[in-house]
Amino acid sequence: MVTLKDIARLAEVSPSAVSRYLNGGSLSEEKSQRIGDAIAQTGYRPNQAAQTLRTGALKQVGVIVPKISSSSVGHVVAGVNEVMAANGYSILLATTGGEDEKELQCLNLMQDNQVSGIVLMGTTMTPMKKDAFKACRVPLVITGQNFSELCCVHHDDYGAMEALTELMIARGRQKIVYVGVDEKDAATGLARRRAAFDALRRAGLDGTYLLAPHYEVESGYQCAQQILSMYPDTDGILCATDKLAHGVMKALKEAGKKLPEDVSVCGVGDDWPDRLTTPTLTTARLYHERCGEDAASILLQMMEGKMAEQPLRQIKLGYTVMRRESL
Repeated sequence: MVTLKDIARLAEVSPSAVSRYLNGGSLSEEKSQRIGDAIAQTGYRPNQAAQTLRTGALKQVGVIVPKISSSSVGHVVAGVNEVMAANGYSILLATTGGEDEKELQCLNLMQDNQVSGIVLMGTTMTPMKKDAFKACRVPLVITGQNFSELCCVHHDDYGAMEALTELMIARGRQKIVYVGVDEKDAATGLARRRAAFDALRRAGLDGTYLLAPHYEVESGYQCAQQILSMYPDTDGILCATDKLAHGVMKALKEAGKKLPEDVSVCGVGDDWPDRLTTPTLTTARLYHERCGEDAASILLQMMEGKMAEQPLRQIKLGYTVMRRESL
């Protein structure tokens, strides 16, 4: 078995120089090259347990998400993993079920297990969570929400829904219903609803609001049944998420409505089912994998102490409207 001392002898450097190389310390370009060549030649792999004993930290980052069944969550995690793996880190994944208490438990557990940093997919902010985030003992980056005083990567949720609403109005729709979600979620719930009704007001339209009990297809289906019963003259339905939109379209088609001739439907997200439904779904593409990649890149800089001049990094990603058959 090749040891650190073997690498040192082959590279003609001290064992401490090899240790600095493996842990990202300062070395001359010449020494770094010789050590790198020796490692490549021998296939040496450092002992992770020994590194942990020496440095007190694993080459591992925590990723905390609400659930793993969501496609958007999967794309974010994939983005984080790609960047971290390229830099020699593995990820430790935890799910919270969207529960604030479990989110705090996961945050504390990962710190106790000596991860080097944490990426957390944000949902809601509470005073207790705000205190816990600020007191986190390792670098922390939030994705999906724009929380002040924290490093984060988030989407232009307002702009995406505003653009979709304006498209629906331009299509000539006058009786528009918005199907939203819990506004404790500042991005998916609050920002998207505000964008829709701001655009409607500018056009001189009132609009109607329905709150979906969950983010799933079944909730969209139930909301559409309410719309058909309570607002039968509806000619446009804006949905906070694509899953809700798919449930809405199913209920409308079962009721004999033609899409988009009778009713136009839009969602937000853009995933593969949107391109397979009949009609295909008009939506706004959000860049979830890029979100994970950017969050991981910020976290790496934080862990390496490279953000002294700009300790707070907040990135807002754009969107692309995907106009398809449902509008």
